[in-house]
Amino acid sequence: MELVNPGIGLIFWMTLAFGTVFFVLSKFAWPSILRALKEREQHIEEALQAADITKEEMKKLKIDNEKLLKEAKDERDAILNDARKIRDKMIDEARNRANEEADRIVESARQRIENDKMAAMVEVKNQIAKVSIDIAEMILREKMKSDKVQTDFIEKLIDESRLN
Repeated sequence: MELVNPGIGLIFWMTLAFGTVFFVLSKFAWPSILRALKEREQHIEEALQAADITKEEMKKLKIDNEKLLKEAKDERDAILNDARKIRDKMIDEARNRANEEADRIVESARQRIENDKMAAMVEVKNQIAKVSIDIAEMILREKMKSDKVQTDFIEKLIDESRLN
């Protein structure tokens, strides 16, 4: 029962011990504890601020990356369009050159055909002339078997040539 109804002496000594412990703790321990808590609070605040700054930088980097990706896609599309245009241009140029070459070959063939046709016609004319001369010569030989007919014919030709 003594603890339930403590005596005055016990209260005095307990108060004195509590005061001494309180004084020692307040003088030496609490300032260090409070300083450590303050430093920890400051450190946590700085870490939160750094996390916010990092978060903002990550957003900026993400936006920059998206922008770079869009620019790269646009550049890729532009390069592909240029390549298609160049391809189409090369195909058109090749087609035009092929058409020109075909036209030149056709024209050359036409000219060759025309030349061959003219040469054949000249050859035919020459052969006709040769055959005509041969026939005329045969006819003349047959008609002019006698000397008198030949002499009369020569005189006639001379007379005609003088008139011209």
